[in-house]
Amino acid sequence: MARLCMIAKTNKTPKFRIRARNRCKICGRPRAYMRKFEICRICFRKLALEGYLPGVTKASW
Repeated sequence: MARLCMIAKTNKTPKFRIRARNRCKICGRPRAYMRKFEICRICFRKLALEGYLPGVTKASW
């Protein structure tokens, strides 16, 4: 779980645009972020297995 102070810091507009950091909308994780869904890989997997993400299926080959 991301620290609350880091999430609050991310919500503020940075002095320079390059300093902006993408974070998961659910848990606030900064790494393994998926732009298309705006969530991290862990939350993505959990929501996909529960069926909350339409069009996402588990791969099998």
